[in-house]
Amino acid sequence: METQLQIIYYPDPRLKKISQPVTAFDDKLVTLVDQMFTLMRQAKGVGLAAPQVGQNIRLFVMNHDGDPAHDRVYINPQLSDADGDDEAEEGCLSLPKVNIDVLRSQTIRITAQDITGKPFEQIETGYLARIWQHETDHLNGILLTDRMGPVATMTYRKILRDLEADYAESQPKKKKRLF
Repeated sequence: METQLQIIYYPDPRLKKISQPVTAFDDKLVTLVDQMFTLMRQAKGVGLAAPQVGQNIRLFVMNHDGDPAHDRVYINPQLSDADGDDEAEEGCLSLPKVNIDVLRSQTIRITAQDITGKPFEQIETGYLARIWQHETDHLNGILLTDRMGPVATMTYRKILRDLEADYAESQPKKKKRLF
């Protein structure tokens, strides 16, 4: 029986792992991508990386405006040719209620593969470039918490502690050894 895919939350350690390249472009991958788009839409997000659903592979999906014609899949992405600086507020589906200003490259090139394994390349500026960088951070085990300065850390301290407590409560209790 297949388990239901769900978004995992900070501080789940799976979010901090560096993802492995995708090597099998098969029906399982297509199903995963479809489920990720469904979850992303339900959560009202613009991007979702495989680590955020507990899958340790280099894959993310995105849609910057909600129009299904703009659904995009990026497999084994590599970013290059960064240019310019752009600071803007970002949120994250794995860190609900946390929004911080993040400095990103304004323009960037992405080289990736599509759902069939075919390579492609794009250059984008602004919001789309920001989404690529945010989702690629997830593939590299980098979270918004890693980009927080001291003020943001203090501002979101209670929310982060609550997420940590929720995570701890969700984990199976370990039996204490008597010897």
